[in-house]
Amino acid sequence: MAKKKSKDKAGSNTIAMNKQARHEYFIDDEIEAGIELQGWEVKSLRSGKVNIAESYVYVRDGEIFISGMNITPLQAASTHVVANPTRIRKLLMSRKEIDNLIGRVNREGMTLVATTMYWVRSWAKIKVGVAKGKKLHDKRTDSKEKDWNRDKARIMKSSLR
Repeated sequence: MAKKKSKDKAGSNTIAMNKQARHEYFIDDEIEAGIELQGWEVKSLRSGKVNIAESYVYVRDGEIFISGMNITPLQAASTHVVANPTRIRKLLMSRKEIDNLIGRVNREGMTLVATTMYWVRSWAKIKVGVAKGKKLHDKRTDSKEKDWNRDKARIMKSSLR
């Protein structure tokens, strides 16, 4: 009898994360989207040569696009393809999800932010967060809360000994 494939630990399929997004925005909701990629881009993703920190997501003509995502081409990439590392890529979602995002962006003044890029089987997916920008005092409050939680964990750890 063949062995079953064991599940990899959580997070092992993550390609890239935008850690700064949680610091800059209140992320209300996250939606998974596919990405329209070229062959050389998939090869670069497999080797982890992607940066989504400076990227932003926007709506144009009823479609969702991501701009500023940098996928660095490999040295061994095909020579007949002109690799543009920062080209605008289309995100793939259902019409219902797109309409929901358009409504939230237009009515509520929300922003779309790329938070995480990961593999689902052989497909590259990206999580798009529906977010609202933080003010400076919100960032300070979050920082104080994070520090307090760290100190609280240290206190609890030392009291258990």
